[in-house]
Amino acid sequence: MSGFQGPEPAARETPRTGRAGGNLPAELTAFVGRVSEVAALKRQLSRHRLVTVTGVGGVGKSRLALRAAREAGERFPHGVWLVELGTVRDPELMEHAVVEALGINDHSGRAPVTVLAEHLSDRRLLLVLDGYDHLVEPAAALVHELLRRAPRLRVLAAARRPLGVAGERLVPLAPLRAPAPPEDAADGEPAPLDEAAELFGERAAAVLPDFRVGRSNARLVAELCHRLDGIPLALELAAGRLRTLSLDQILHRLDDRFRLLVGGARGAPPHHQTLRTAVGWSHELCSGPERLLWARLSVFAGHFDLEAAEYVCSGPDLPAEDVLDVLTELVTQSVVSREDAPSGVRYRMLGTLRAYGEDWLAASGDARRLRRRHRDWCTGLATWCELEWFSPRQAEVAARVDDELPNLRAALEFALDDEEDGRFGLYLAATLWFCWVGCGRLAEGRHWLHRALETETDHEETRLKALWVAGYVAVLQGDTVAALTVLHECREGAERTGNARAVAYSVHLTGCVAMIGDEMPRAEKLFREALSRYEEIGELNSNVLMGRCELAMVVAFQGDLSGALAIYEDVRQACEDHGEHWARAYALYGLGYAAWHRSEIRPARELVEQSLRISHAFQDPVNTVLAIELLAGITATEGDVVEAAVLQGAAARLWRSVGMPLFGSEFFNSAHVLCERHVRERLSPARYQQCLREGRLLDAAAAVSRALGGRGAAEGRRAAAPGAPGAASLAEHSARLPLPAVPRSEGGEPAGGGQRA
Repeated sequence: MSGFQGPEPAARETPRTGRAGGNLPAELTAFVGRVSEVAALKRQLSRHRLVTVTGVGGVGKSRLALRAAREAGERFPHGVWLVELGTVRDPELMEHAVVEALGINDHSGRAPVTVLAEHLSDRRLLLVLDGYDHLVEPAAALVHELLRRAPRLRVLAAARRPLGVAGERLVPLAPLRAPAPPEDAADGEPAPLDEAAELFGERAAAVLPDFRVGRSNARLVAELCHRLDGIPLALELAAGRLRTLSLDQILHRLDDRFRLLVGGARGAPPHHQTLRTAVGWSHELCSGPERLLWARLSVFAGHFDLEAAEYVCSGPDLPAEDVLDVLTELVTQSVVSREDAPSGVRYRMLGTLRAYGEDWLAASGDARRLRRRHRDWCTGLATWCELEWFSPRQAEVAARVDDELPNLRAALEFALDDEEDGRFGLYLAATLWFCWVGCGRLAEGRHWLHRALETETDHEETRLKALWVAGYVAVLQGDTVAALTVLHECREGAERTGNARAVAYSVHLTGCVAMIGDEMPRAEKLFREALSRYEEIGELNSNVLMGRCELAMVVAFQGDLSGALAIYEDVRQACEDHGEHWARAYALYGLGYAAWHRSEIRPARELVEQSLRISHAFQDPVNTVLAIELLAGITATEGDVVEAAVLQGAAARLWRSVGMPLFGSEFFNSAHVLCERHVRERLSPARYQQCLREGRLLDAAAAVSRALGGRGAAEGRRAAAPGAPGAASLAEHSARLPLPAVPRSEGGEPAGGGQRA
């Protein structure tokens, strides 16, 4: 005999609903942002019967699911029903909790799953399951059975991990992101807000009614949102602290965020009362190996790949071959996120989860050992990257270094603070020369090299390399005094110890100092000596090819254009033979310079644009800005003086991120002066300054885009046709470049971009 089922659901609503057909609670606070996520979740619900929102604790999974369910409710005539499982500890009570949430009155001895299946069999209903992390297996079994026996049922789940039921569609929920607001917001006006800052501002106003995010506090709010990873729970808890602390005080105390961020709203789930318990809830659900890996992964800064995790985090208690399976579980539980980066698949922990893992790692007493393993991994990676830089994998190396930079910085910091053995820091700073020089990080490289060279070590060979790398960086920044100081020390040490390679590099880079100091005969002599030394020791790499490019440049500056062309062509061929792109960009620049000198305007543009594309891809600021300077001259030759002036303004801004504009060299500055003179003759002073200001507003990416075909380029090329006004006169002047004597501005300094910073 079946039990009494009671009246139909439409006549049996619980007093909690506030409307027919469901039990969704009313929203007590404003729902902020997540417009695209809500829309995406509703689309998934319209197409699939089981949709699961996953994400880290406190990211807003429950709130998003409830908002989407509420907005989609009209599609479910039998209601939207919420089942909160966070407080259900006994798996055997889970099915009873679902029965109760649906308001089913059944006092028979039938199994709850049978009662549920019968109740839902002919109803078009949305069931929202929230917080089942600790009940994954029974929850999955129940959902599978209900979906099988109730064809019109749809289930929306929200938890840290998926159910793993056939047909499940996942909607991973990322934290809110918080880019810094613009600097030009007027006083008293609200700054344009991202969703993280908007959420913080809304919750803060509930605590302090007069609080709002504006120009006076926008940067503090942005920093707070960034440091809290955009996690809504953390932002709400931080807003609550405004009862007793200022924004500044909250930021200063964030290093101990788990003590600071407590005191959630009454009525919130127990595991959301504080940030520590929210994260600890995830931690409790992990197995022993998962907790161990979580703690060890905290040594990584930013993201990491599987190979790194297997090396750094493995040990007798966690074999390397098991790391993949354990890591997969952490991804499944939203402790670790997977992302596709230029260098391949990588993994990341939010800063909040990483900080929690760091605490556990420190408590285990294993932190120093893990950081040394991390340092060793980064050392091996840097060694591999340096070897592969001169190969067809050069672009891959650049992408890998860009992805690994946070880890490399952490390894450098740890190594340089290691009083027992500072050689690793010195080795890393020197080995990463290609990162500092080739990938646009001159200032950072100089910082690490300066620190590394202050360490006490008896590894003379590594120190000599660090010295010439420091000289290289200083040369590119136009700091000849600092460059000569370290290069002199390098050569003295190299000759004393018989290090032929370090001697060759010190001679080569001293030639660079002579070149930017306009001592062309001396520079040529030093370059030829360095290249001869490289040949004697069998050295062939990107730096050797750059030495040949620099030799070609000084040969051209001295009037031997055909000799320079031969060298550049030789470098281009060598680069193509070895798959080298970085040095090839400089060879193309030189060939473009020569073509412009010969009034071959179209080939000149094509060559320099190729050069610019390569250098910008490598984020090499030196050749990028040199190419833009030359394209300004080419554009002026084509007749578009307005665009030429804009490009000169863009170059002026970019030089600030490199060092001394055009290295302070009269020879490098001559083309700039010629272009500026030609443009000034054809534009009024006001119009010329307006164009320069327009160019100075362009960041690097926008400047490159403009130089490669942005506004004005098409008109300029049309103007380059024979007879274009002004084109012939500049072409005639450019044919006489390079100029040994450079026109000066009224103040006596090299005109335009050659002025000292």
